[in-house]
Amino acid sequence: MLIAIIVVFVGLVLLVWSADRLIYGAASVARYTRISPMLIGLTVIALGTSMPEILVSSIAAYKGHLSTAVGNALGSNITNILLVIGFAALLKPIRVTSLTIKREYPLLLASTFLGFYFLADHQLTQLEGLILLATFCCFIAFMVYCARTVKVDDPLLHNISHEESLPISLSQALFWLVLGMILLLAASQLLVHGAVYIARYVGVSDLVIGLTIVALSTSLPELATSIVGIIKGEVDLALGNIIGSNIINILAVLGLSAVIAPGAIDPQAGNQDAYIMIAATLVLLLMSLRPTSRPRLSKVEGLLLLTAFIGYQYYLFSSIA
Repeated sequence: MLIAIIVVFVGLVLLVWSADRLIYGAASVARYTRISPMLIGLTVIALGTSMPEILVSSIAAYKGHLSTAVGNALGSNITNILLVIGFAALLKPIRVTSLTIKREYPLLLASTFLGFYFLADHQLTQLEGLILLATFCCFIAFMVYCARTVKVDDPLLHNISHEESLPISLSQALFWLVLGMILLLAASQLLVHGAVYIARYVGVSDLVIGLTIVALSTSLPELATSIVGIIKGEVDLALGNIIGSNIINILAVLGLSAVIAPGAIDPQAGNQDAYIMIAATLVLLLMSLRPTSRPRLSKVEGLLLLTAFIGYQYYLFSSIA
């Protein structure tokens, strides 16, 4: 048991560091290939911070733990909204000013309800996985379109342009990109192996371990990115990162998992946790798109989101006892 805990801890630390290096290298390579800063932010950064979820869930599904993969996708989305956005808003009220971010809300709702629909029958098929992946490709295409048509004075464009001015050579960028990917894969293997062992030892389901330990671990890159964005005053980047990552979690993470290992999942995912994910998404929408001249997430609302996250985790762990 102690060895498994150490393995999870090492995997967690390596996961966060390798994800940061992957984003650093990918964004730098993209800049050298003259990809627009907006496209880098909406695709490279969002994909980079979601890469832990993608790899961890894919490996879990490949090893026969589809419920862990599903739990990771659902749990990461819940964690991103309740913990990451909640904590960020508690640090500093988040103003919603970017037209690009507002355009992403319908996509977030659509992908969330699509994932819920596929989970309702307590199984995922390869066809459903292919549909999710095809929708993911459409999402990326839409992001490319936004990158080419966004207004120059869009706050999100300014923030991303500032963040991605990275003074390193192309060879260094390629080095960090390759190293980040290799270490991220190794970290994902360690995390899945240790988490599954702990689940078996404690006697909890694959779904619960995916909703808790694995989901919290893979959401750390989003937490770090969002907090840094809030501290620097780049609130659009922080919120946009979460919206993009949550869309990717449903479309890419669930899609890949279903294609790799289709089959039955824990009924709790469709009967309970999918509803909680939808509720969290709707609450975020209502909080950030209020009919005011300057909609924002206040510190009080951040505290409410954090309280909801603590309550949800307490419920999950109390059900184990």
